[in-house]
Amino acid sequence: MKAAFIERPGPPEVICYGDLPDPKPDGSKVLVRVEAVSVNPIDTYIRAGSVPMELPKPYIVGCDLAGVVEEVGPDVTPPLDAEGRQIVRLAKGDRVWCSNQGMFGRQGTFAQYAAVDACWLYPIPAAVASTDAAALALVGITAHLGLFTHGKLRPGEKVFVNGGSGGVGSCVVQMARAVGASVATTAGNDQKAELCRKLGAELVIDYRREQIDKLLGDFGPIDLWFETLREPDLELAVRHLAPRGRLILMAGRDARPVFPLGPFYTRDCSAYGFAMFNATPDKQRAAALQINDWTARGLLKALIGKVLPLSETAEAHRLQEEKTLLGRSHLVGKIVLVAP
Repeated sequence: MKAAFIERPGPPEVICYGDLPDPKPDGSKVLVRVEAVSVNPIDTYIRAGSVPMELPKPYIVGCDLAGVVEEVGPDVTPPLDAEGRQIVRLAKGDRVWCSNQGMFGRQGTFAQYAAVDACWLYPIPAAVASTDAAALALVGITAHLGLFTHGKLRPGEKVFVNGGSGGVGSCVVQMARAVGASVATTAGNDQKAELCRKLGAELVIDYRREQIDKLLGDFGPIDLWFETLREPDLELAVRHLAPRGRLILMAGRDARPVFPLGPFYTRDCSAYGFAMFNATPDKQRAAALQINDWTARGLLKALIGKVLPLSETAEAHRLQEEKTLLGRSHLVGKIVLVAP
């Protein structure tokens, strides 16, 4: 099969595109014919070696995929709900998506075929394209875990998310609106601001030209602050948290921001840090099935900024780094690659 892989960590140029043996669906694994994958910041960190992990050699890059079941391993038992009903059907020909691959010794997804443990696979709704399913995978589960598993978001509350046109941010805006919350967000130009409004944000702040502090004050106390910036301003966040407000932190591995403890604890606020890949299969599946429901009903839409062939994985990683690390890209939406 064709695959994008590395033999050692390094810059995007270390990514090779060539032939590797087809994986085998032994044990509880399912062989998936990959149709689409998407690039996430964590993919570039693992490839660069800035997030050290034990990797197979060669290591196929990538976390997310969408595709079609080709073969089911002998020990696969599809998950059941509390009443014993089958939650996910896994049979040849079924369309499926997954995330959380390429980590903790698991092989990645940027290949024509992937062998994935059944616990990480979810059905793709009939009307949803594989490119959209791949684009929503990691960012959608991340947003859902932050809003609901950790943030316990309730209808009628106010949510703020930095960067409402980003991968996670755009999902936060749509999911919060889907459950009846009010959303404020930031954007860096008119195009991104208009997109955030179309996604459902009630307040969109141009952080390059407008005063975030004043406009958030006018919007009112924030019940759930979803921080996506790698260098967060926690003074700003805590200042605008409502009594018993929740602060969600999921980025900034090297960040050491000032934390205003006094105004935080005296208003009974809470802070939750999490990484989506630490969540159990059950928690990720619960998020995935809710994501499926919203995408099927048109309440959650993927933002795709660029589509490339799988052979251009190195270029995709370069574009992702320009966007995430260097801030030099005006690309809006996920980078998606399609397998041959």
